[in-house]
Amino acid sequence: MIAAPRTPYPGTQEVSMHCPSKYKLLSAAVLFAASLSLPAQADLFGMNLGSDSKDNNKNTVSGSAGPEGSQGESAQLEKCGKPLGTLAVSEPQDYVGRALMGYGLPSPVPLIRMMIQQSNCFVVVERGRAMQNLMQERSLAESGQLRSNSNMGAGQMVTADFVLTPDVVFSSKDTGGLGAALGSRLGGWGGALLAGSLKFKEAQTSMLLADTRSSLQVASAQGSAKKADFGIGGLFTGTTGGVGLGAYENTPEGKVIAASFLDNWNNIVRSVRGSTQLVRQENVQQEYGKVATANGWNEGDILVTKIANVKLQDTPGGNGRAIASLSRGEELVFMGKEKDGYVKVQGGSGEGWISKALVKRN
Repeated sequence: MIAAPRTPYPGTQEVSMHCPSKYKLLSAAVLFAASLSLPAQADLFGMNLGSDSKDNNKNTVSGSAGPEGSQGESAQLEKCGKPLGTLAVSEPQDYVGRALMGYGLPSPVPLIRMMIQQSNCFVVVERGRAMQNLMQERSLAESGQLRSNSNMGAGQMVTADFVLTPDVVFSSKDTGGLGAALGSRLGGWGGALLAGSLKFKEAQTSMLLADTRSSLQVASAQGSAKKADFGIGGLFTGTTGGVGLGAYENTPEGKVIAASFLDNWNNIVRSVRGSTQLVRQENVQQEYGKVATANGWNEGDILVTKIANVKLQDTPGGNGRAIASLSRGEELVFMGKEKDGYVKVQGGSGEGWISKALVKRN
């Protein structure tokens, strides 16, 4: 097959023949500056975290977290020996979301939740966008649409001991800089070239930590991150203007905000890490990956028998010796133990084991 002859984009020849010398000089200056910047791309995207940070290459929010621990997290992330309790992260106010969308950035909540889980200071509970899906599953179970052995019902969700409220403030002072000046002088092509330039020099964030039971605010902190006004992200976007570079790890704006949240969360951790007064659940780590029983009961709950002549046994299982025969509606105290489909209870007829299927919570 014979290849079609290459033709320049419309206007290319006219620009090369009639472009004023001042535009050529500016274009050459931009390309030269960008070429010098290429080997140092990592340094250009490094963030100045807070006021005492000296490591500009290890403050990005990255990696993963799960029941077995975290991997690939930032070297600057503060950590705890064990979680203090459970934590829900609230969505920022609407104006913050709209401002972030203006920079092509989604909600920062998933980013913050990953940092929290990596730090091992709290166990994160879902109270965000997926909450609707969680409740939908429970509605399906209540309506009988799920399989009978799905183990989905009331009493399984873990309580949020604390709630974290994040906020973002942008510093836009003197953000025009070299990028804006050259972009305006070079027109569309120059604007596309410099589309990756940082649109703000500094991001400041705040976090408020409140106790869900008392509603008292127990901690508050700010974070900040700074970056030079000139970026090179637009060099790799052709004429798309930098659209679609992607979220918090791929755009300079996103990296500044992510670095600020990292600094912010570190300040929260430092303020609560050693406080024994904030410990809410000693065994909270055991909740990772644990499947709670539907309609689960807590020690001390009052149970009642569903039918008459319910057998109270000395041991769990079908071979237990009968201690007493209970009437319908008889109240029992759950002793916190369950085995082989039987629960340990105490009532007016004594202490023993009873089939869980024959009692319900009062």
